[in-house]
Amino acid sequence: MKRTVCIRHAAKKDAAIIAGFNRAMAYETEGRRLSQAVLSKGVRGLFSHPHYGFYLVVEIDKRVVGSLLITPEWSDWRNGAFWWIQSVYVLPAFRRKGIYRALHETVKTLAKKNLQVCGIRLYVDGGNAAAQATYTTMGMKETGYRLFEEVFDKRTAS
Repeated sequence: MKRTVCIRHAAKKDAAIIAGFNRAMAYETEGRRLSQAVLSKGVRGLFSHPHYGFYLVVEIDKRVVGSLLITPEWSDWRNGAFWWIQSVYVLPAFRRKGIYRALHETVKTLAKKNLQVCGIRLYVDGGNAAAQATYTTMGMKETGYRLFEEVFDKRTAS
């Protein structure tokens, strides 16, 4: 039986499943237990503020089995925006079946059509060799940049 696969922009109705995916991804990749309440607010917040970015979801037979988040970052050096791929998750039963490849190719197609977008980027945990191999296979290259952060916890309270 042929399965129906659909990649689409996520809608508010997808918020709960995306928040669940984000929670599972954080635990699987970094061993971090994130607050479901905070995640739910964060996902819903994106739908309330579309300039923050957008989610893509992949459905198989009308079941959401994966998602990712795109957030824009303006580059004055390039007079364009980089799209950051974040919060990538595919249900375990659907991994190694081309789901991420399809999502990634969709991002590239959308980005190339958008004259404001100058490239795509992502960050990956240094210990996540499988993800790094996947991104390399997709044609991405490691940069010379290192990521630094300072986190302010005022928004993480539920």
